[in-house]
Amino acid sequence: MSKKELEKLGVMIGLEVHIQLTNLKTKLFCGCSSDYRGKPPNSLMCPVCLGLPGSLPSLNKKAVEYAIMTGLALNAKISHHTLFYRKNYYYPDMPKNFQISQYDKAGGIPISSGGEIVIEVKNKKKTHKKEITITRMQIEEDPGRLTYPGTIDTAAYTLVDYNRAGICLLEVVTEPVLSSPREARTFLQKLRSIMEHLGVDCSIEGAIRCDANISLMGGNRVEVKNISSFKDVERALSHEIWRQEQSIKFQHEIPQETRHWDEKRKMTISLRTKEEEHDYRYFPEPDLAPINITQEFIDQIKSNLPELPDERKIRLIKEYELPAYNAEVIVSSKKLADFYEECCKSYSNFKKVSDWVINSLLRRLNELNLDISEIKITSDDLIKLLNLIDEGTIHNKTAKYVLEKMIKTEKPPAIIIEEENLYRISDPKKIEKLVEKIFQEHPKAVQDALKHPKSVKFLVGQVMEISNHTADPRILNKIVEKRLQQLKKRI
Repeated sequence: MSKKELEKLGVMIGLEVHIQLTNLKTKLFCGCSSDYRGKPPNSLMCPVCLGLPGSLPSLNKKAVEYAIMTGLALNAKISHHTLFYRKNYYYPDMPKNFQISQYDKAGGIPISSGGEIVIEVKNKKKTHKKEITITRMQIEEDPGRLTYPGTIDTAAYTLVDYNRAGICLLEVVTEPVLSSPREARTFLQKLRSIMEHLGVDCSIEGAIRCDANISLMGGNRVEVKNISSFKDVERALSHEIWRQEQSIKFQHEIPQETRHWDEKRKMTISLRTKEEEHDYRYFPEPDLAPINITQEFIDQIKSNLPELPDERKIRLIKEYELPAYNAEVIVSSKKLADFYEECCKSYSNFKKVSDWVINSLLRRLNELNLDISEIKITSDDLIKLLNLIDEGTIHNKTAKYVLEKMIKTEKPPAIIIEEENLYRISDPKKIEKLVEKIFQEHPKAVQDALKHPKSVKFLVGQVMEISNHTADPRILNKIVEKRLQQLKKRI
């Protein structure tokens, strides 16, 4: 859907992003291990995170430090005085029947308020910057994990694992200033990069989850809950825009409700009528004292902030003479930026490295739905591949094939080239034999090429195919052209 069409529909999107502080060793209010992934269900629990009578929560100080660090990175105002509230609701994912969170009304003060993230939005060939305003950021505990046999709307029962209950979350809430699914995805990618640069590993499954609020033409707000990937945020919002547009078209009422994104069926499903804030019966958590944060403590954390994506982008442009676009893509992931800079230590053509990282490596990872942290390719492997191109051992197209095999097999480039005999064919006599073979097998294509120069590409492509893309393209093109000229003279 185009920008004009979205504007006509009056699309308003606000996000509530839940970020797990994955580098904390324990949960937010107790000493249970936060390393819950892959553990037997309900094996990491204690009276505190289960909310048993007589148990008392104790705040993880490191979580507050990371929250302040994040607030500073978002240019937010850090609260000198903050406190926790009880958010009461009766769902099976919270064993206490309430969630310890923060609140920004009725005397509640979140850990930070305000702030913004500037994203770059691409529209056709133009790129413009857009400031996404942050409403607030708060600290809260994660609920347990619900699973369903089958789908959420057809399952006969629900299973719950409380290992995740009590894990520390930062909830970042935006103003409803996003106007397209693509903007929402771009915002989340930028936020993830900021958190990675702060030291939080957001590549772990479920480390970032998102609730998306969306309305059309100023109508009722619909919340889509717990979307776990950036691609699915874009898909869920696109589907929801379409669904609401159809309702408006046929004059059906759009209720204020909570919906679930079904990843398999690629659709949203109604869960319940959306709660109002008074339904949660917020009140101050009596078992946790208010937190007083001094300016000295804030300044100390600020002085230790690492290099953030925007700063790193400026440095990459200056230090490696990169185009702004290349630098922007590279800093979209800390691991990708670290990989790029490691490559540059042993390869002086920095622009070429960035092109390969963006156009070949990253593109293939996206197609395979992989993160760079999930593959075994090292910076040395990529540099060896580039050196093989420079030496003339293989050409560019073969190198792209080899890179794909490196991702899938985890083998170094030299072994793949040796095993599949991918060395560049530069002997004109060998290439002439291949050309002759293709000319004999495709006489109609030869006749087309004699009349229409663009048809030559088919013949060249066929030769490349039977040579496993090892024939030198420059020599091949010359031989094909020469052979066609010879045939023209005979006509």
